[in-house]
Amino acid sequence: MYRITKEFAFSASHQLIGLPEDHQCGRMHGHNYIVMIELSANELNENGFVRDYQELAPLKAYIDDNFDHRHLNDVLSNDMVTAERLAKHFFDWAKARWSEVSAVRVCETPKTWAEYRP
Repeated sequence: MYRITKEFAFSASHQLIGLPEDHQCGRMHGHNYIVMIELSANELNENGFVRDYQELAPLKAYIDDNFDHRHLNDVLSNDMVTAERLAKHFFDWAKARWSEVSAVRVCETPKTWAEYRP
């Protein structure tokens, strides 16, 4: 199995509504997110790639246009915009475009991440 990964970055705010008052994530706050998309294939294409990295440019445009410097609760119309839900959202968006998508990881900090892998 061949696997490739590409990273994308954006900055955004969110607030996890409904958490206890003393929970820090219940307050509006922001992150410098890293989105890592993984693509897998049993065989390489005619150019020796799982997929050409340049073909992933639409994901960068989607992130830049819809998520960067936005309030994620407004973007996704959800009171609980967690890294887990972002990973699933980006997975679904990317899988609809590229069949080789096998996982998406979303990092909120250098030490924390959530991953969606069916």
